[in-house]
Amino acid sequence: MIESLLLNFLFLLFPVLLFLIFFENKLHTYNKNILILLSSISMVLCMAFPIKLEIGFIFDLRFVPFIIVALFGGYKYTIPLYMVLNIYRTMIGGAGILQSFLFSTIIFMLVPLLSKWFLRQNARKRILWAVLVSIFTMVFYLTSLAAQLPVLDNEFWILTFNALPTYTLVMVIIMILIEKIIDNINTLKSSIQSERFNVLSDLSASVSHEIRNPLTVTNGFLQLLNQSKTLTADEKTYIEYALLELKRAENIVSDFLAFAKPQSENMIYSNLKEETEYVKNIITPYANMHQVDLHYTFTNSLSFKYDKNQIQQCLINLYKNGIEAMKEKGGVLTIDVSEQKKDIVIKIEDNGVGMTKEQVLQLGNPYYSTKKEGTGLGMLMVYSTINKINGKILVDSEIGRGTSFIISIPV
Repeated sequence: MIESLLLNFLFLLFPVLLFLIFFENKLHTYNKNILILLSSISMVLCMAFPIKLEIGFIFDLRFVPFIIVALFGGYKYTIPLYMVLNIYRTMIGGAGILQSFLFSTIIFMLVPLLSKWFLRQNARKRILWAVLVSIFTMVFYLTSLAAQLPVLDNEFWILTFNALPTYTLVMVIIMILIEKIIDNINTLKSSIQSERFNVLSDLSASVSHEIRNPLTVTNGFLQLLNQSKTLTADEKTYIEYALLELKRAENIVSDFLAFAKPQSENMIYSNLKEETEYVKNIITPYANMHQVDLHYTFTNSLSFKYDKNQIQQCLINLYKNGIEAMKEKGGVLTIDVSEQKKDIVIKIEDNGVGMTKEQVLQLGNPYYSTKKEGTGLGMLMVYSTINKINGKILVDSEIGRGTSFIISIPV
């Protein structure tokens, strides 16, 4: 019995180790279908080498990958595993086919319901809840097995005392490895994003400085020339147009500077109250124009050092995106600034059109936008600004229900 359980554990380690070796550092060379395939293979191998009970039933660790995929992937990714599990169990034959089908169906119906809530938890809580679900599952299995037995013999109790600790230990080990992989992937993504923002910041400052100098000189000469009394009316008109275009070019350069490093003359030490209220006030007319109500709350006492202009522009971009997501039918934009332990948390939530998971993952990439006329630079500026103050952005969105941006800033 112990040998079979250890063999099953080896089969469960197979997809995790394979992912660690071949895919962990190659973010663009795998997709979730590969993970489902690997989980299916380990599940089939577990069923191929089970513990065979004298009453005809078989016992294995097939439900460990089944539960993990159900918790992380929801119904969409659990359906293939559910089909593989029941088809192969039917092929194996013997007693317990109906019980296995009913048992897997109950798990399939209930566990994926926790998926969205489960994914919002931190790593430790996810490990804890995965273990609790596996224990509950095993207790339910053993209870249903006991109902099939006329007498709870020695074989049942040996199975019980081995199965419960094994299921718990295996789930803990597999979940720790999975969370470590997730942490490594997130660290790699953050590193790549930080490097991209640093390059963008240096380039922005350098280019903006080099462009501003000739713009300033040209602007000065044109203004002097415009004062000349020998110019014709047409020539004055041409100079006025040139000055307007120079002013527009300076505005573009100023916007471009938002991607540069924080400017020392704009640095302040504050709790964001003045900036959030200022941006709320200037964006209110735009919200009213689109039948959007603003609900604003501020309960933060923590302060930190930041570039006032960049933070204001970051908030304007987020507020404006939220309003535009509701411009068809109107709605409510909720803005909440609070403190959690040593973090300032800004939550901006709308009930607009929402986004798919694929769209959420693309946010912050240059020139990616969900709007037809958008350039994506607004969100790039948001991610760049938050990255400079070591903040994190969590986006939760669903088509038809809206989007929430949760920004955590360490102080």
